Amino acid sequence: MYNIVLFGPPGAGKGTQSEKLIQKYGLTHLSTGDLFRKHLGEGTELGLLAKKYMNEGHLVPDEVVIRMVEEKINETKNTEGFIFDGFPRTTAQAEALDEMLAHNGLSISGMIALDVPEETLKIRIKERGKTSNRVDDQDDEKINTRIKVYLDETLPVADYYSKQGKFQKINGVGEIEQIFKDITSVIDSY
Repeated sequence: MYNIVLFGPPGAGKGTQSEKLIQKYGLTHLSTGDLFRKHLGEGTELGLLAKKYMNEGHLVPDEVVIRMVEEKINETKNTEGFIFDGFPRTTAQAEALDEMLAHNGLSISGMIALDVPEETLKIRIKERGKTSNRVDDQDDEKINTRIKVYLDETLPVADYYSKQGKFQKINGVGEIEQIFKDITSVIDSY
């Protein structure tokens, strides 16, 4: 079973590569954004709890997010593993994820980081903004903020997995198929 954290800043190509990896390896996409929308939309116990924090202007605590992730893992049958997208975002989340996975007899196989220069990211995000209808893909200030948040808050997660020998950086610039081939060669070595 492969449990992959696909990592990189906004605009690195995680979405494009995730789709290809899901098809090739039979993985289940695990996005915390999707989980939030599901739980909030269905009014589940976890969704109501998350909504309470959000309505108070607070971030949803890691333990609530981890419970959503664990529930998704436990209800998913017939999968070859999971591809974690947009999670973990902090070292504390990575530690909690590792603990929860170990409790379920699982572990992260590796973190694959798509490395893309900042200027290229900005160009890609603006291009994506022409078709995505995402406001944060069209505003220079919001794009800069998203990249800064990634560098300041999320990048330390790479160090966490690097210390475990589970971190691999891939050049995220070039032809989509070549980047995919580079990623699959890493996964095939697990």
